[in-house]
Amino acid sequence: MVQLPAHAHLDRLGVPYRRASFPPEIEKGAASVARALGYRERQMVKTLVFETGQGVRALVMLGGDQSAVSGLLKKALGSRDVRMAAPDVVLATTGYVIGSIPPFGWQPPGFPTLLEASLLGEPELGVGTGQWGEEILLHPDELVRASGARVVNLTDRDQPLEPTG
Repeated sequence: MVQLPAHAHLDRLGVPYRRASFPPEIEKGAASVARALGYRERQMVKTLVFETGQGVRALVMLGGDQSAVSGLLKKALGSRDVRMAAPDVVLATTGYVIGSIPPFGWQPPGFPTLLEASLLGEPELGVGTGQWGEEILLHPDELVRASGARVVNLTDRDQPLEPTG
């Protein structure tokens, strides 16, 4: 069984998780991974790198079928100028190519990491390992612990940025 840096990070923290594999020749994307593993697309987490006009980079985690509301993302990152990072910037920042970026293990301390609040209601989430064809399955609370993510509302424009309760 392959041991990747993402697995080593979780093992060091004592975070419980399960491994899952899918055929690496399937089409890239959360929907394909969800179909291959028998999950809903929402449960397969997209790990996206955004960059502000001030040069701040951030990791944003959304369900596979979700998109961030621009205004909420800008508010969360504290910048009016936010864009997806270019592929070369993503590689230089994370050490991984777009398609299976793990949401933990590579960030320096204090690296802005956000998780969409609605994902906390899922029984289990899948995240990339850095190697297409391998997935990590874990409870949302454990994803927060492993990634150091700040949980915010990024998808519901009618709700505040910071979840209450």
